[in-house]
Amino acid sequence: MVSRRHFLGATAAVTAGAAQLAGQSAGAAAPVRPLVLSTWRHGLEANDAAWKVLTAGGRALDAVETGVRISESDPNNRSVGYGGLPDREGNVTLDACIMDEWGDCGSVAYLHHIENPISVARLVMETTPHVMLVGEGALKFALANGFKKKDLFTKKAKQEWKKWQADHPDAVKERQANVENHDTIGLVAIDEKGNLSGACTTSGMAWKLNGRVGDSPIIGAGLYVDNEVGAATATGVGEAVIRAVGSFLVVELMRQGHSPQDACRLATERVISKNPDWRQLQVGFIALDKLGRVGGYSILPGFDYAVYDQAGGNRMVKAESRVPQ
Repeated sequence: MVSRRHFLGATAAVTAGAAQLAGQSAGAAAPVRPLVLSTWRHGLEANDAAWKVLTAGGRALDAVETGVRISESDPNNRSVGYGGLPDREGNVTLDACIMDEWGDCGSVAYLHHIENPISVARLVMETTPHVMLVGEGALKFALANGFKKKDLFTKKAKQEWKKWQADHPDAVKERQANVENHDTIGLVAIDEKGNLSGACTTSGMAWKLNGRVGDSPIIGAGLYVDNEVGAATATGVGEAVIRAVGSFLVVELMRQGHSPQDACRLATERVISKNPDWRQLQVGFIALDKLGRVGGYSILPGFDYAVYDQAGGNRMVKAESRVPQ
């Protein structure tokens, strides 16, 4: 049964969406639906899984969860879920968030031993009065709801950690973590009904200080969805994204009339303005608007993203960057 709150929200979204479409020129192309958009090359496999849900008439929320679970369960992915690289003390800790078309959201941070934190985040959203659970409390919640405990520290990741320890004997004193290991999977989608949802999940920056949490589980920073306007997600150095409330900023720029591409570029410029050392860090954004238009932009070259729609299939797009290619 639809709650009064959700009914009113849906009515407002439909009204706003109709107004937005009415404002387009008579010759404008029809909205592109469904569509999936995700960060980095491992987004291709995530897109495949999400696309199957959408083309079967499924909800965008189910599609984004299904998609990022692929990356979370891939032992060869060094920056997401099972197989992710640990903090400098050897702990694999996971962060994730999810957001639906109603504006409801759920998040977990500093979660240990659970292969698919995105599904725990969704359960937080759907079954509790809270948005975020962290650490031991998040683990207890997951186990109480049927999730199984698993050792996420793979043999290959452990070998990389031991090598890092040997190469960095003064690691406890070092301020710098591995800023090159930041390939978060962020995925946003629009379904056949025109509804948007998004998911973002990561094992975080390799060799981080124990207890560090980046932007990925923070609504408005790593992910934001507004069903009247669009959705955005971020990747890169989370501290820099948090300082600019990056994904929320991208969506608000789209609300002001900017295309997804321009919104990502302008948000990246805001990140640059907040970080004097911006030439030494990578941040990237991708965005999808209500019409199915997409965009992506980053500080440094090398960022790419995956797009899946009916016309073009599942393909990679090289993002434009502030620092030339």
